[in-house]
Amino acid sequence: MTDKALVVLSGGQDSTTCLYWAIDKFGRNQVSSLTFDYGQRHRIELDCAREIADFVGVPNVILPIDTFSALGGDALTDTDIAVGTGTDERTGLPNTFVPGRNLIFLTFAAAFAYQRDITHLVTGVAQTDYSGYPDCREETIVALQATLQNGMESMVQIHAPLMHLSKMETVKLATELGALPAMALTHTCYNGVRPPCGYCAACQLRAKGFEEAGIIDPLVCS
Repeated sequence: MTDKALVVLSGGQDSTTCLYWAIDKFGRNQVSSLTFDYGQRHRIELDCAREIADFVGVPNVILPIDTFSALGGDALTDTDIAVGTGTDERTGLPNTFVPGRNLIFLTFAAAFAYQRDITHLVTGVAQTDYSGYPDCREETIVALQATLQNGMESMVQIHAPLMHLSKMETVKLATELGALPAMALTHTCYNGVRPPCGYCAACQLRAKGFEEAGIIDPLVCS
């Protein structure tokens, strides 16, 4: 395998920052992106991912995965559940948690990368400033990398450059990498509306990060 990198690009703030990080680390010609259509409520992010990849100048593939909707039980794939209306009584996690989502995304991404001689996977997961999603924790990503290496007999490496950064630090990193103009193309809102609703947890977390960084959000001002 080579030093090519595949970025899991959702169309959001974090994955777009990671796209710029990958370009800075590996070079634009070595970077491509993969987006998952998993029946998400905020489907506008698929269009955003395409626009961002085109804006940056890297290839983008959208891969359909329709199993999450069949599983049900979370607000991001079940439109009968209102976003931010409560937590799972069994786990205490927000109803926006999609069980196994990042595990499945990265497994599919690893298989996609394997067939294309790509060594490096880049994901925007972070365990700080979040709601305790277990598939965003560092130990989860480390364990998954070991499993993928063993299960595919490959040297695939998973990079999570935002893992220990707060939203404020992520905004500052995006600015340093020159990613701020692309932020106007991103989507964060769980409700899938544009302009963003401003009251869901994702919108509030994004706004908090830009405010603490002292930087105007190009999406809100665009």
